[in-house]
Amino acid sequence: MTAAPTLVTGRLTLHQQRPEDFEPFAAMLETDRSVHMGGPRTRREAWLWFAADSGAWPLMGMGGWTIERRSDSAVVGQVAVNRPDYFPEVELGWLLYDGFEGQGYATEAAAAARDWAFGRRGLTTLVSYVSPGNAASIAVALRLGAEADASAARPEPGDLVYRHPHPGGRA
Repeated sequence: MTAAPTLVTGRLTLHQQRPEDFEPFAAMLETDRSVHMGGPRTRREAWLWFAADSGAWPLMGMGGWTIERRSDSAVVGQVAVNRPDYFPEVELGWLLYDGFEGQGYATEAAAAARDWAFGRRGLTTLVSYVSPGNAASIAVALRLGAEADASAARPEPGDLVYRHPHPGGRA
């Protein structure tokens, strides 16, 4: 059984998702903020997503982390390195809860997850699937050094694909 490793950055801790982390996750997915993730989603759908990201660790050796601010333990969002059955490639994904945007948390957490994926997890390629209207996530992908890959397969026909560069120069 593989548990999520704890990753620590300058301002954040990425830790294995816990039952108490579900409430802010479900609350965000029930709002219009989740429109770029196929939302709003019901609480039931949110639970299935949360449980899948948590349960992927022992099955796949990767999955979702809760993003917690170190200064006050506030739960600010979620980041994941994951490949559900219907994804053509392993994806790096992120989301922030209301009030935590615009502070660099998504980029910081996603960079830590990306570095773990290419380092300790040993991946050679990593993409982010982004809804075309999601300017904030596109900006995060670009800040991480990802480039649009129009020829990549995608889980949804309208998704944009951003390919993250391997730190060792491998594609």
